[in-house]
Amino acid sequence: MRGGITPANAALAAWAVLLAPGSIEAQAPDRSTPPELGPPPHFDVPLIQHFQLSNGLEVMLMEMHEVPLMQVNLLLEAGSIADPDDRKGLASMVAAMLDEGAGDRDALEIADEIDYLGADLGMSAGDHTTVVQLHTPLAQLDPALEIIADIVLRPTFPGEELERQRIERLTELLQWRDEPDAIASVAFSETLYGDDHPYGVPEIGTAQGLQSITPEDLGAYHRSRFVPGDATLIVVGDVTREAIAPQLETAFGGWRGVAALETAIPLVEQVEARRIYLVDKPGAEQSEIRIGRIGVPRLTEDYYPIIVMNTILGGSFTSRLNQNLREDKGYSYGAGSAFDFRPGPGPFIAGAAVQTDVTAEALTEFMKELRGILEVVPQAELERARNYLALGFPQEFQTVAGTAEMLGELVLYDLPDETFDRHIERIQAVTVEDVQRVARQYLDPEKVAIIVVGDRSLIDAPVRALNLGPVEDLTIEQVLGPPPVIAPGEEPAPAAP
Repeated sequence: MRGGITPANAALAAWAVLLAPGSIEAQAPDRSTPPELGPPPHFDVPLIQHFQLSNGLEVMLMEMHEVPLMQVNLLLEAGSIADPDDRKGLASMVAAMLDEGAGDRDALEIADEIDYLGADLGMSAGDHTTVVQLHTPLAQLDPALEIIADIVLRPTFPGEELERQRIERLTELLQWRDEPDAIASVAFSETLYGDDHPYGVPEIGTAQGLQSITPEDLGAYHRSRFVPGDATLIVVGDVTREAIAPQLETAFGGWRGVAALETAIPLVEQVEARRIYLVDKPGAEQSEIRIGRIGVPRLTEDYYPIIVMNTILGGSFTSRLNQNLREDKGYSYGAGSAFDFRPGPGPFIAGAAVQTDVTAEALTEFMKELRGILEVVPQAELERARNYLALGFPQEFQTVAGTAEMLGELVLYDLPDETFDRHIERIQAVTVEDVQRVARQYLDPEKVAIIVVGDRSLIDAPVRALNLGPVEDLTIEQVLGPPPVIAPGEEPAPAAP
């Protein structure tokens, strides 16, 4: 899609400079100031084509003819937000079970055939969607489509594979108890949203929910949620509409089903005061810090000012948080922040893993930067952030897989096709005033939840001495619940190769 200097050409050019007549000293670059970034290049997103199959299934197609590869993603409006209260993890389990048996093939046969074709399959479920991904050489598209159609339309959900998946997931939940970053992530979500909100529960589910899921539950979920009216086929690669439409019709045209009712996103209350939640992890070599509050949905009118503002704060390697905690202080290997955009208000989160003996000092620096971003940012810093986002945007479309993932955002949020065409323009339009306005509107350092997971015996007193707010002591069991019970002799079986 984009031309460029190959590694070989770059090496030759470098040697040519070194071997050229004249002293090296005379050719030494000026390193007293950073080089100026030029204007971002003009980027034209290829045409997005839309059509329907005979059953009403929506198809979104983008032709990319540089290499003979295809990416076919089926995006379903079915995610963990609709999990029943007593079966948390159901959507994720259905996604994981799709290739454990489908049509006339068992899990091993599916894996063998996909490998033989030189293709890749992937299945995942998020809060709002389930995505089945197929990456295949163009020459193998027909047999690969046959397999993905079986997986989507005719999964068998064998009981023995469900038990293997169940044990794997319960084991993973058990392993989280030894992983401070996992503990911090769960504690952060629970603190902001509560365990009765879908965003407050891990997508993998809970031990109680996983133990309750049966093959019948999987089948019932599939019949009600896997329907063409709630799905979009995203196709990217070396093909035309005229060529791909009959192939997709053969694979998916017989799919039937009535669209499910839309699941409402529960309301959530904003954090109203600063409070520290200290989770004891005896012997932890580092402290995991998470700071945040409820953010905004993706469709906020302030999307572009927010991502520019966050790039300055913690969204890039040269952001304020990373430069402070990593480069200047040496407290962490990396610190950052992000707005997790979702259909509902996702979280704003800032965090890092820091050395235990500087936990309190790191919290001080976090608060310093969260307060600092509320003030007017220098014009040069704004321009650097805008150029960083604009120059990096075309990279999202370098591969068929990356392009299909980007198109999925248009589907998930019902965005117009022109969104990508105007992305760089909208980034460059963000002003200093915009950045300060959204920082003050959506970030309030005095109203944040602060999660710290670490060795309480070493960090409790210094953290309390900061007087950032009330400190609530938590145990790992209070965050993750009782350890999952795995029957003696039950161990995860190896996955199909």
